Amino acid sequence: MAAQGGAMNAGAAVRMRGLRIAYDEILTAEVDLDIAGGEIVVLLGPSGCGKSTILRAMAGLLEPVGGTAEVDGGSGEQCAMVFQEDALLPWRTARKNVEFALKLCGVRRGRRRAEALALLDQVGLDGFGDHLPGALSGGMRQRVQLARTLATQPRVLLMDEPFGALDAQTRADMQRLLISVWQRHRTTVLFVTHDVDEALLLADRIVLLTPRPARIQRIVTIDNPRAPGARFEPEFARRRYEILAALGEDAELGAANTVEAS
Repeated sequence: MAAQGGAMNAGAAVRMRGLRIAYDEILTAEVDLDIAGGEIVVLLGPSGCGKSTILRAMAGLLEPVGGTAEVDGGSGEQCAMVFQEDALLPWRTARKNVEFALKLCGVRRGRRRAEALALLDQVGLDGFGDHLPGALSGGMRQRVQLARTLATQPRVLLMDEPFGALDAQTRADMQRLLISVWQRHRTTVLFVTHDVDEALLLADRIVLLTPRPARIQRIVTIDNPRAPGARFEPEFARRRYEILAALGEDAELGAANTVEAS
């Protein structure tokens, strides 16, 4: 049951061992990876390499053909997924979209409204609870989606290019919002992007993946993650060049914000 104001459990540790995922009998990913509880890890790699496939396997939307993916030693039931498309119910207001998630989590009717409004306030939508999704901008709909996801109290947040369709300014706003929400809840985050700058701004560690099938090429650890003004520091430019060089031309396309399905 959700706590008042959307308080959540601490982030869970994730362990992937020999995780093999196939689509139409073609291997798309083969990964061994440990993620500490409360860590933000970004998957970065060429378009179509299998980044989103890994998230879908973690969420239980795809059945692996081999290996394991565990959350604190158990299944992925503690995971929640945030997609690029918000998938809000268009006939429900922002508040009622969040209330619906609370209802599915067993929150009593008398508590849903207050908790939904508290979650919307957390994502910067105070006063917009009665707006239908069609009356909201793309960035605002993504905020509603994030509030709705937080209502389920996930210990692992799986984010599949959630800001990829937004304009540059709105995308920057959403990146700052995600950091703010993460600082409050310390949920474990596994984030997929094509954008090298976005990865550098958000991550504790960046996992560079090979072309399909996705395997780990290398892992880049950020020494001072999410530091204010980091993008203007020489270290940011050095890391950016290092990652682009490792990924090659496909990464350069991603850095230019090319939006393609993984």
